[in-house]
Amino acid sequence: MRTDGSPSSDGLETLVQDGAVRLWHDAAMTVVSPELSLDPDQRAPGDVTHFWRVPRHRGLECLRATFRRHSYARHSHETYAIAAVLSGCETFFYRGEQHYAGPGSVAVVCPDEIHDGAPHGDGFEYRTFYPSVELMREVAEDVAGRPLLSPPWFSQAIISDPDLARAHARLHACLCHDDIGTSEMEQDVRLVAYLSLLIARWAELDAPPSLSYGPKGIARVRDYLDAHLDQEAELSVLAAMAGLSRSHFIRAFQKETGLTPHAYLLDRRFRAARRLLERGETPGIVAATCGFFDQSHLNRVFKARMGITPGAYRAA
Repeated sequence: MRTDGSPSSDGLETLVQDGAVRLWHDAAMTVVSPELSLDPDQRAPGDVTHFWRVPRHRGLECLRATFRRHSYARHSHETYAIAAVLSGCETFFYRGEQHYAGPGSVAVVCPDEIHDGAPHGDGFEYRTFYPSVELMREVAEDVAGRPLLSPPWFSQAIISDPDLARAHARLHACLCHDDIGTSEMEQDVRLVAYLSLLIARWAELDAPPSLSYGPKGIARVRDYLDAHLDQEAELSVLAAMAGLSRSHFIRAFQKETGLTPHAYLLDRRFRAARRLLERGETPGIVAATCGFFDQSHLNRVFKARMGITPGAYRAA
């Protein structure tokens, strides 16, 4: 990232900001219209969600939402979460701080990092991309012009960059058919150009801090929970595995991971459920496979972390 916040190439910025570019008009589209992915179970007063995927970009997921009541539970993703707030204000806890994102800002959450989210004041409307680590790394290597040791890392949770936020919103509309004149090639060009601009301006390359989860005992418990998602674990057994008393174990685990042992297990079950739903497994089978009590339990946990139900996620 340049110290003055400027992009590494003027061409990137021009390409992203030029909303009038048209490469062709008649190519077939493959993006699912968001009107088909409206979550019928997320219709609390003022809460509206649309979710869809762009499979050709390594399963890129997109969320368009207005939240006045819905709040996300603390969780993590295997992907990045990149959101532009169009109106109102979202508040979220991330990296030990409470953040507030308003119009003209872009919020970035890196993979595997704990965060939540909630309306601040009267609520907010936003557009979110969930690009995979592989996609972000590919684009970052294009920007850098060389192989990278690690995916791009963002030190800032909230980026105050109105030009970037506008480009984000235009790309989101382009991918969800709000802009019906765009072809797949234009969608691809805009996506790569936007991510290139984001990375060139704000990412740190080859120098991300490693996520440390402390003593070997805590790491041993994490590995055990990850390998036994479909099983219940006793607190005393986990504490003994870490070589700590129960109370000390809970404090140490939360300090290192940002979650209590139970919340961590739910988060990992959510992530496993997300992968299975992507493959087309039914919510009932996913609930049993991932260790949820029943499908209703899966619904509650999933919606609290993704903003939509497992059924709507699978249908997209």
